[in-house]
Amino acid sequence: MFAPSPLRLGAALCGALLLSACANHLPQRSEHEERVERKLLDHHLVIETGEPRILELPQRRIRVIDQKTFEVTEYEVTRRYDRYTPYQPWRELYEIPLGAVAIVAGVAANLVNIVALGNLPDSVTHGWFGYGIDGLNPFMNVQSNGRSQQNLARIEEKQLDQRTEHTSLPWAERPVLVKAGKETHELSTDHNGILRLNLLDSPFADQDVGRIGTLQLSVEDPQDNVRAEATLAVSRTLRGKLREAHDLIYEDLEDDDVEQWVHRVKRLAELGLEEEASELEQSLIELTRNDPELQQEFLQTLLRDAGRLAADPGPTDSPPAAP
Repeated sequence: MFAPSPLRLGAALCGALLLSACANHLPQRSEHEERVERKLLDHHLVIETGEPRILELPQRRIRVIDQKTFEVTEYEVTRRYDRYTPYQPWRELYEIPLGAVAIVAGVAANLVNIVALGNLPDSVTHGWFGYGIDGLNPFMNVQSNGRSQQNLARIEEKQLDQRTEHTSLPWAERPVLVKAGKETHELSTDHNGILRLNLLDSPFADQDVGRIGTLQLSVEDPQDNVRAEATLAVSRTLRGKLREAHDLIYEDLEDDDVEQWVHRVKRLAELGLEEEASELEQSLIELTRNDPELQQEFLQTLLRDAGRLAADPGPTDSPPAAP
């Protein structure tokens, strides 16, 4: 066996010292923030069908509300970080000479501090000594905020408040299933959570609405499978009106004369369907817009035979007048 040479022992010792060189630790840093946790306690949907629960008119505004109850907890979160200056051996080439200078400067500062009766700041008297000792240590770099690194040491949480919150929001622009007879239609609410139901409008206009006795409405939130249902009955009187009103509204208008047009409007009003009568009236005015003579005949006959005073409101999208 060969005895290890002093050169090899010295190299191994230096290597071990370099590997064991430690980082220069800096003051700990903390971050503070507030965190809010919301825990869902209760969730249900409400369908407000309005009164009466039996439809006597073909139109109804239905409101859908999304109600939730939360447990809200507020926390103050503190994250504490251990900071240090990582060791880089090559920096010792300039830190050791500077450290020696700093020791001398520290001694001089302390002598001056004696004359100044201890009025010099600690950053001068002790700071130079601290820098010099770190600089002279070949296995530790001088503290440096510019190249410091950090590790998360611990997280501390403190509960600040806990309360219960209730929300009641519109079921905005969400689907509503409406089962009418054997057919099921998917309608949608508006941004206010309102479903405008009209049995004389699509998609019900394509059915035999006179056979629809009940409307079953349902909504469901797929996130947690919360569901709500409601039922609206259609009165026998309304079902009889719907058959006749459907024909009055949807049969071809262009094949009829002015007298028949007026009859349709007048009959809808007699059935108590004033809103539908007004809509048909405006449709006929729009239909005759390009024939002023025919439009005037319709308006005069409407006033004479039905007692309804109407006028052409003019184009709805006409450009503004030039200044």
